[in-house]
Amino acid sequence: MTVAIAPATSDSAPIDPQQSPADVPEQAAAEPAEQPVTAADAELMAGAEWTPATDDEPATDDEPATDDEPAGDGEGAEAAEVDEPSAVDERIARDAHEFGVYARTGGWAFALKVARSVRPGGQASGETPKVSAKRFGELAGCSPERVMRFYKAWDAAADDGLVPQFEALEPGAEIDLPDADAWLRYYVSRNSATSVRGTAITAAAEAEGIRPTKALEVAENPTALRAAILADPSTAQAARAALLDRIKEDPALQTELARDIARTDVLKKAVAQEAKAADRIGFVRQIAEQGELKTPAGQKVEAPAELRQEAERHLSLLDELDDDEEVGEWTTEAYDTVKDLATQAVEQAVERDPELRVQERRTKFYSSLEKATKVFEELTLDDADDIYEDDMVQRLEELQQAIGACLTALRKASDGQQ
Repeated sequence: MTVAIAPATSDSAPIDPQQSPADVPEQAAAEPAEQPVTAADAELMAGAEWTPATDDEPATDDEPATDDEPAGDGEGAEAAEVDEPSAVDERIARDAHEFGVYARTGGWAFALKVARSVRPGGQASGETPKVSAKRFGELAGCSPERVMRFYKAWDAAADDGLVPQFEALEPGAEIDLPDADAWLRYYVSRNSATSVRGTAITAAAEAEGIRPTKALEVAENPTALRAAILADPSTAQAARAALLDRIKEDPALQTELARDIARTDVLKKAVAQEAKAADRIGFVRQIAEQGELKTPAGQKVEAPAELRQEAERHLSLLDELDDDEEVGEWTTEAYDTVKDLATQAVEQAVERDPELRVQERRTKFYSSLEKATKVFEELTLDDADDIYEDDMVQRLEELQQAIGACLTALRKASDGQQ
């Protein structure tokens, strides 16, 4: 919107553009100043009203132009573009000056107004002309909470020695202000940032190198976060990565996620498949990196060089897959190929080594004997009358004959060694 202002009369003397607002006459200081502010700074100025212009102020467009003053039409606007600096309207000069202050200092210009006007906590009203944050907010037309956000920003900066303490500032005092870049380190636009939860979010945001206000905004609107995760794959991936990072240090979250997976059939099946695939990849990796094979008896033998090379080749193919590619078929092929080669290598190693072959047979015999023994130890015949069948006796008699044959063979072997 463009506002046309009639040129000032001779009663309104121009001012120096470098003159501070405090040096402007009272009548001019009461006029509204049009200056750019950010959303954060607008909080403090929201609802503020300016004192109406006095009779001594320059005429506006609503007043008729005198014979000596041309009306504020397009020709007057064009003439204003070529006016000498000394002829600049005092209101424009004031706006330019205050704009320059804000451009150099950012929110510090408004924080100074709070710091020099609001009395610190615990200070009695009779000790200073300063007012409470509540009263200042009433005068500014905004809430005390908004005033206190500027107050706390100044307080934190004062603790760092960047600005003077409140007690050192009198109403109307002017000081050199810090650069605008420093403002965002101290100003927090949300009350949630001061809570324990907000402090943790702020610390995490700073560690990630982002502005805390962004993280706090997301935390305050979980419904929006859910919508973004549901609609956007990249957001879902970011959420998944964050959960994996958090789960390492959060046992409660570990338990909750494990319970959710166990209760969800689709997830439970997917976890079982991924666990199987991970075991198979681990088998291939173990052969490629350690170069060892195990016999059925649990003895270790060295893997042939050809087998290790084949395992390494399959691993390299798996490592080259993108994160979004399906690894199931590649994993199955790698496992089946390496498993078959490993079985053949173990059989050949056992056949080449007589001592290893004997140990394998001895281990296999003991394994079978332990299994059979366990079965008969767990067998009870308290209800033999109810379950009896002739076939049971026949099969046990056949088993007894087999056990007798084993005993006879072992006794002969024992006699031969003596």
